[in-house]
Amino acid sequence: MLTRKTKHILMKIISMFSVVRGYNIPVIIAAQYLSAIFILAPEKRALHILLDFTLFLLVIASSLSIASGYIINNFYDSKKDIINRPNKSQLDRLVSQKTKLQVYFSVNFIVAIIASFISFRALLFFSTYIFLIWFYSHKLKKIIFIGNLTAALLAVLPFFGIVLYYKNIYPEIFAHATFLFLLILIREIIKDLENMTGDIANNYNTIPAKFGETTAKKTITFLTLATLVPIYFLIEIYDVGYMDIYFYASLLILISFLFQLWKSNHKKQYILLHNILKFLIVSGVFCIILINLHVLIHGKKLLKL
Repeated sequence: MLTRKTKHILMKIISMFSVVRGYNIPVIIAAQYLSAIFILAPEKRALHILLDFTLFLLVIASSLSIASGYIINNFYDSKKDIINRPNKSQLDRLVSQKTKLQVYFSVNFIVAIIASFISFRALLFFSTYIFLIWFYSHKLKKIIFIGNLTAALLAVLPFFGIVLYYKNIYPEIFAHATFLFLLILIREIIKDLENMTGDIANNYNTIPAKFGETTAKKTITFLTLATLVPIYFLIEIYDVGYMDIYFYASLLILISFLFQLWKSNHKKQYILLHNILKFLIVSGVFCIILINLHVLIHGKKLLKL
């Protein structure tokens, strides 16, 4: 039997895990490594990339930066989340606001140490990135559409850190980044529809809070149609191997998504749409391996040796 004190500590650990969205961190790490192997540095051997210690430090620093971003975002959204996410908010409040700030500054300090081992440019990059996340959480998030754009930009920015590291700038990188950016941007506006009650109560100037659900849906429709551009380039112009199957499937899912969007008018329906987009983003991470299946086949042979 666990003692009362042990249970209390365990609940605080679970609460902090919820605050930093620990379930997202492994996906973020996987996304960066898979992107490096198949998109950002395809000319290098996968084993070389996996054993690259500098890349390892970059991935850890960016993952910790994102985790600290979740903390500061949770800190500023605490009042809004009581309305929008009462169950999660109840769990998150087991950790005090003071403790959240202490962990936030500690994590950022660790990021600064790791970045300084890489290079001065890396330290400058991550310092700027951490500042932008704080500025977004504190100010930009409440500004109509600017908050959505910034959130989507901050989500893809760590990948450009790896691009700068390898000094590879291929056109297909921007096509992949544009598709991901648009999906995240659409998801951010869906979240605004989902969280409209709390946003209005806490003076967040989001598109649905300011102009209504119809305008938000029109914006989402336009952005969803805009995904056709990177999808076309990735299927018809660039060589993405068998990952074109993912993009064809994404196209069908996004068409279904739009039909469902215009039928939706309730929070539960918006949560479903949010989860559809989350599925597209996460599945897209693991479908990157379809670009070159020979890497997996070769890796399997090496493991057998």
